[in-house]
Amino acid sequence: MPERWDEAIMTMSRQAGAGPRRVLLLGATGTIGRATVRALVSHGHEVVCLVRRRADFAIPIGATERIVRLADPSSLTRDGIRGEPFDVLVSCLASRTGLPDDAWAIDYRAHVTALDVSRAAGVTHVVLLSAICVQKPILAFQHAKLAFEAALIASGLDYTIVRPTAFFKSLSGQIDRVRRGKPFLIFGDGTLTACKPISDDDLGRYLADCLDRDERRNRVLPIGGPGEAITPKAQGERLFALLGRQPHFKHVPVVLLDVIIATLATTGRWMPALAAKAELARIGRYYATESMLVLDPATGRYDAQATPSTGSETLLDYYARVIRGEAVAERGDHAVF
Repeated sequence: MPERWDEAIMTMSRQAGAGPRRVLLLGATGTIGRATVRALVSHGHEVVCLVRRRADFAIPIGATERIVRLADPSSLTRDGIRGEPFDVLVSCLASRTGLPDDAWAIDYRAHVTALDVSRAAGVTHVVLLSAICVQKPILAFQHAKLAFEAALIASGLDYTIVRPTAFFKSLSGQIDRVRRGKPFLIFGDGTLTACKPISDDDLGRYLADCLDRDERRNRVLPIGGPGEAITPKAQGERLFALLGRQPHFKHVPVVLLDVIIATLATTGRWMPALAAKAELARIGRYYATESMLVLDPATGRYDAQATPSTGSETLLDYYARVIRGEAVAERGDHAVF
């Protein structure tokens, strides 16, 4: 009798959106996914991570991993869901390269498949990690992300779409080159863009909190890290200061990227590999010329004051920890320099 009573209380609690829930999580092997798993487990939720391959790190107690083929609804149902009920789908999954085929396969189709399968398993709330750059869509991966955002909003399920600004790992690529005495690379004068970078752990906690915050339901939420917006030039200045060195910059004209893109696009008509490099160069140009802040649709300008902040760790804190050897900059596909 007590066991049945506890089970009934747990069921009612889950239906009311309170207490521990069963969570399906996509993208658990990335650094943000790992942070989100940790945060969800610390909240007492039971997390099942659907992964394409076995993780090379220890899954926290309270979470399990199940290997699935993300594009195959049969595999998601058989190997992932396993006939069990779930309450929430959380996705930190993103295409690795941003190239068109990869973007539409992962950022759109894999997510649509997961949405359909998880809804059949009882999921009523979806928390999606998107990107703030979809405000001004030019690139294939941005259009793919927006297409799934639209599908999610139209699904009838509760949703929380989180659009973070720049990640620490995206801005840590020049630490080693500066340590080696090389100049810090900036496009133009280094003040073309700005962002409010956010750490993996701060973002993971924000995503986990979305399960319990009713005011975040059925909303699209931009979010940045703590402190003022920072330009690439300011990033370099602070990095040199931490290393006790005089600032040394190399200015790269944006027009150079335009020439590279045009050359690769032209030769890519006959060599597909170069066409892919042209798209990667377009992605690089986008981030070199567009701020990762809230875009004011009325003025077409980016607004640092309108970009919400959360968390406690700043980019400068992170740089200092990396320099002291207390953190490792795991850039992966974010490696640019």
